[in-house]
Amino acid sequence: MYDHQNLEKKWQAEWQKTKLYKVGDGQEKPKYYILDMFPYPSGEGLHVGHPKGYIATDIFARLKMMQGYNVLHPMGFDAFGLPAENYAIKNKIHPRVATEVNMANYRRQLELLGLTYDWERQVNTTDPEYYKWTQWTFLKMFEQGLAFESYEPINWCPSCKTGLANEDLEDGKCERCGSQVEQKPMRQWVLRITNYADRLLADLEKLPDWEEPIKDMQRHWIGRSEGAEIDFSLKNTDLSIKVFTTRVDTIFGCTYVVIAPENKLVAELKDQIKNWSEVEAYIEQVKNKSNLERTDLNKDKTGVELVGVEAVNPFNGEAVKVFIADYVLNSYGTGAVMAVPAHDERDWEFAQKYNLIIKPVIMPKNSEIIDKSVAFTADGILVDSGNFSDLDSALARTRMIEWLEREKKGNRKVNYKLQDWVFSRQRYWGEPIPIIHCAKCGTVAVPYDQLPLTLPEVESYEPSGTGESPLATIADWVNTTCPKCGGPAQRETNTMPQWAGSSWYYLRYIDPKNNSALVDPVKEKYWSPVDFYVGGAEHATRHLIYARFWHKFLYDIKVVSSEEPFAKLKAVGLIMGEDGRKMSKRWGNVINPDEVVEKYGADSLRLYEMFMGPFSEAGAWSTNGLVGVRKFLERIYNIALSPEADAPVVVNLLHKTIKKVAEDILEFKFNTAVSAMMILVNAISDAGGKLNEANYARFLQILAPFAPHLSEELWAKIGQNYSIFQSPWPAYDPALIKDETITLVVQINGKVRANLSVPADIAESEVLTLAQADETIKKWLEGKEVIKKIFVKNKLLNIVIK
Repeated sequence: MYDHQNLEKKWQAEWQKTKLYKVGDGQEKPKYYILDMFPYPSGEGLHVGHPKGYIATDIFARLKMMQGYNVLHPMGFDAFGLPAENYAIKNKIHPRVATEVNMANYRRQLELLGLTYDWERQVNTTDPEYYKWTQWTFLKMFEQGLAFESYEPINWCPSCKTGLANEDLEDGKCERCGSQVEQKPMRQWVLRITNYADRLLADLEKLPDWEEPIKDMQRHWIGRSEGAEIDFSLKNTDLSIKVFTTRVDTIFGCTYVVIAPENKLVAELKDQIKNWSEVEAYIEQVKNKSNLERTDLNKDKTGVELVGVEAVNPFNGEAVKVFIADYVLNSYGTGAVMAVPAHDERDWEFAQKYNLIIKPVIMPKNSEIIDKSVAFTADGILVDSGNFSDLDSALARTRMIEWLEREKKGNRKVNYKLQDWVFSRQRYWGEPIPIIHCAKCGTVAVPYDQLPLTLPEVESYEPSGTGESPLATIADWVNTTCPKCGGPAQRETNTMPQWAGSSWYYLRYIDPKNNSALVDPVKEKYWSPVDFYVGGAEHATRHLIYARFWHKFLYDIKVVSSEEPFAKLKAVGLIMGEDGRKMSKRWGNVINPDEVVEKYGADSLRLYEMFMGPFSEAGAWSTNGLVGVRKFLERIYNIALSPEADAPVVVNLLHKTIKKVAEDILEFKFNTAVSAMMILVNAISDAGGKLNEANYARFLQILAPFAPHLSEELWAKIGQNYSIFQSPWPAYDPALIKDETITLVVQINGKVRANLSVPADIAESEVLTLAQADETIKKWLEGKEVIKKIFVKNKLLNIVIK
């Protein structure tokens, strides 16, 4: 009887006792580093959707172990940040206590699944010995001017009571709690990630094994734009508006200029603006809108004219109106744009609403008729554009920028949508920022030998809501002495965002106990980069950009040896509830893996999640499907040993399955690998349900990565006194995977007309003879001239006739 409960406990205890999964740093073997995006340990624990990626990487890791690699497949916990703190506040428990309880529960659940983690390498972002090196890296950035203080409007969540980066928003709302985000001026720490924008973009080309949609999301988020900055002088003043545009070729069609409501130029023009009260009211109206709200292409365009202010087009000297409008962001480009409604959809809508002039200056190259009810946004030929008329758009842009630079009225410019990383959080549960503020010396770094700067133990850690962190109220911790002058000083009270610790954790797995360096350079060079990284696609524009930036900085200061942290990337598809909706307590469709493991076994859960469908696609949970997989394992358990030779058809199929399973695992096609094993077991059943010992051992070896507990048990039953994972992956015999006969398609002019059963590797001349003898093909060839034959060995023959 297949008693999964005792069997799985037995082998998990054995693996732990023998330290089967302990990873050494000896460099005798080739290395393979496969990594899961580590989880935030929530109070709810895992549901069955969470382990899908962990199981997949575990199967991959086990194959690599059996192929002779030194495999690093670690696990840890991303435990700082808003989710942990909000959970602790809700449950009236200290976040440190809540985190420790939740991590222990997550680890217990993960251990139930029999994963290959070396828990001696576990990392925890809230461990002071870990975040010492997060603080160390921050100070290195501070030394190089990459970490700086700013006082500008930031995204503020009134519910979480903290600042947020753009990457923490979804549709203008807090990604964690769903509250509408406000814009709030606040002192904050910022990292100059924009200094790395070009490299972050260009180096995506060095990542051929990343999925293209993920790279496209990063390209869009970085948002590189090549264009020009142009000075529009303001009539009757000494001031000018500097605009950024990627379409300088359309400038002769500029009929107004728009500046961001928060642009400092607005206040400087106050005395000249005749409708100041209206302008002021509009500024007040839009100040709490998020950038995402303001730039939503589907929203109604709003703005106010600055009556009494006119800007002068430097190319033709025409004076145009000036507006403020919320669709222009002060944080992008210069905070001002020239508006060309004839050639920009957003400007067109605005011009239509406010009855502004629309002046076409670009015509299609092929003289097609323009639809005058919409903006013509493509490149074309310039018209009514002075000396630049009749040039095509691309050449015109080059010539016009040259003219601007020659006349000192503008210059070539590259801009990015990517914004510098707002790195402050006004919360308790995060890494303390190791900075001291001294009235005499200014902003001073905490000395390296005083790291880690740890969080104080407090009873009250609720956010203040005033913009100050709860740490600001702890006088004993805040008040300190300046490391430079020894005078009175105060500690920085903001903490780091949860993304800080997760930006480099993959390096700490390499050398988790090192107290003198972030990572030992010899170990880092051996293990880096991560060969394969698996996790959610939702991290494409947050974690993955932050980690690439952090890694590039560490590369620049010679801490790491590679420019990119992750060589290959794969996104995992969600497992939905049985009702087809995302698993959530709200819908009552959450399935606890503990219950599944108890009733059906960890091997059943592992095998079923891999059999559900393509790895990167979403799929709905099915208990019936799980039951079917459990029955499949029972059939394997009941396969008997035979002293006799196995049927040739079974032997051939076994060798084909050995080849296919290895190939499918490497390509993350787990569902088809499981399907191939099911087909093999059916064939074994049809042949009497028996295998000789050698072939039985081979089958167990290819099953082992998917169902490790059952495989170990059956492996031991045939007298093996070492782990199946210490055995080599079985080799297949190339002679045995060839089919004796194949089905070959015969086409006439590309259309299938017959299927012939022929010997494998048959020659083209023989296929042609058989085809011409086939009654169906004879009919199609009768009276026709064969002008060409296309033969693909073991696949098809296409006869082209006329």
